[in-house]
Amino acid sequence: MATGLIGEYYRAGIAMIDAREKKTILVVAALASFLVPFTGSSITVALPAMAAQFHADAVTLGWITSAYIIAAAVFIVPFGRYADIVGRKKIFLIGLLIYTLASFACAFAPDEALLIGGRFIQGIGGAMLFATSLAIVTQVFGPGERGAALGITIATVYAGLSLGPFLGGILTDHFGWPAIFLVNVPLGLLTIALTLHGIRHEWADAAGELFDRYGAVAYGIMLFCLIYGMLLFPDPAGVAWVLAALAAGTVFFWWEHRTKSPLIDLSVFSGNRTFVFSNIAAMINYGSTFGVGVLLSLYLQYIQGFPAESAGLILVAQPVVQMIFSPITGRLSDRIEPRIVATAGMALTTLGLFFFIFLAPSTPVWVIVACLMVMGLGYGLFSSPNTNAIMSSVEMKHLGIASGMNATMRSLGQLLSMAIAMFCFAIIIGPVSVTPAVYPQLMTSVVIAFIVFTLLCLVGVVTSFVRGTIHPDGA
Repeated sequence: MATGLIGEYYRAGIAMIDAREKKTILVVAALASFLVPFTGSSITVALPAMAAQFHADAVTLGWITSAYIIAAAVFIVPFGRYADIVGRKKIFLIGLLIYTLASFACAFAPDEALLIGGRFIQGIGGAMLFATSLAIVTQVFGPGERGAALGITIATVYAGLSLGPFLGGILTDHFGWPAIFLVNVPLGLLTIALTLHGIRHEWADAAGELFDRYGAVAYGIMLFCLIYGMLLFPDPAGVAWVLAALAAGTVFFWWEHRTKSPLIDLSVFSGNRTFVFSNIAAMINYGSTFGVGVLLSLYLQYIQGFPAESAGLILVAQPVVQMIFSPITGRLSDRIEPRIVATAGMALTTLGLFFFIFLAPSTPVWVIVACLMVMGLGYGLFSSPNTNAIMSSVEMKHLGIASGMNATMRSLGQLLSMAIAMFCFAIIIGPVSVTPAVYPQLMTSVVIAFIVFTLLCLVGVVTSFVRGTIHPDGA
């Protein structure tokens, strides 16, 4: 299959994009890939400051993080399909504008409710960005260079994750938490300017096809009900929302089989083992790792008493290692079967999570940093090859869906991770503010969450290993 795709990509005119425009595309995709995780990781160290200003409990703090992910998960696939029809650059630009304006609004939110609303709008803009950026990079860079290009793009994700806790801690300590949103504004405007002036081409491989509005509505309802229900657990109302998601999902799949222009061409999944299992592996990987930053941020600041700036500096250890190794493993996945590299990475991530099960109030900082570095190496080995496998396993006309599905699995994994953490908080701590009186319960919540994350990641190792291959010789 991979050999046929190579010919198709080049027949589509990849070589028509000159070197200068290709570099601009990579820079713009990298900036956009930096912007979103920078905000997300900055927020993790700012949560105690937000809690102090709004008198918010641990569950509310979880919603500040989760609101963005809900919107991203619901809208990524619809925008990926819509971008295939109307143009990926156009949707990318609109997403940048929405994300930038929402960041400005979040900075001036007077209460936690409006801040959560602003984060939701940020998620809509972020969905547009992630539904298009990887698809554009995949289309412009051929199979022999795609892994390296994707590796660079993903490395900037980790650069955002790396700088977020450190700079977020500095900004929070010296200027207040709104500053972490305000810094997005000039960066967003710069990316918009580069896109407008440096990228001449547009990509709309499904131009002329109809957008499946009814399918998009059913899909959105299905995901929203599922995610909201997950985040409500252990409240019994969560079960009702999940049942509503199952009903909406039944309607969605019935409609997708019936309509001539579906939101998701289900043939992408049929017989494409690499695509299916690579996406599942991505969801499990994010599900077992995304909550680590939130848990350790609360642990370091509440249990160990570090200021936000110091906690952020400690948390930098993981994404720095990820940033270093992602371009390397991206290039490796152009030559070595991604299944091998990604599975080794998942196994290392599991090992790092396992050590965190033994976290205690007196755990030395060097032990925490060492565990984070092991996780960072594992994640760096997993992410770029896994993304390369996903994007290389589909035809060009399905790149938007592949990019959107990859981002959706990331969002669902992040939400699963937050749901696990919030479930532990709700059961063990309850709806009370985090004070010294509940520090023992917070410590218990953190340890139990790490046990669940470790077990989940073990499942991910198996899922990653049993996927198919994308290289003809399987090497």
